[in-house]
Amino acid sequence: MSDLTHFDGAGQAHMVDVGDKKETKRVAIASGTITMCPETLSLIQSGESKKGDVLGVARIAAIQASKRTSDLIPLCHPLAITRVTADFEIQNSLNSVVCTATVETRGKTGVEMEALTAVSVGLLTIYDMCKAVDRGMTISKLGLKEKSGGKSGTWIAED
Repeated sequence: MSDLTHFDGAGQAHMVDVGDKKETKRVAIASGTITMCPETLSLIQSGESKKGDVLGVARIAAIQASKRTSDLIPLCHPLAITRVTADFEIQNSLNSVVCTATVETRGKTGVEMEALTAVSVGLLTIYDMCKAVDRGMTISKLGLKEKSGGKSGTWIAED
């Protein structure tokens, strides 16, 4: 494993200098899962939640969160994101919803953190909108699935 880049020679945290890096198309895909009671999943599917379209609101929250990542993660660079998608897959047999976010930019640094933030906030939004009926929901399996672009090229998670 290479040295951690967010620390200087004296061990102090700093924002990485990306000024001399080449601009490339960069894409990151992340996903995570929220598991709940079957009745909660039915509420989400039926659209009968008192707070409305749970997955629609979660999608907008995920997209917005990706754009605000540098406000939340102290050493992330603010990026000009060119595209964000947030998709939700209901897994009835597991009483869960999987969120997958894809984030793209053309720039000097990657969008892995933006994709992970999108998924996190998308799933947290589902929790927030459904917590009145199910406080026992759990969020798990949050992780980067794939990234491409930059000097390091393409990386794909081993499932």
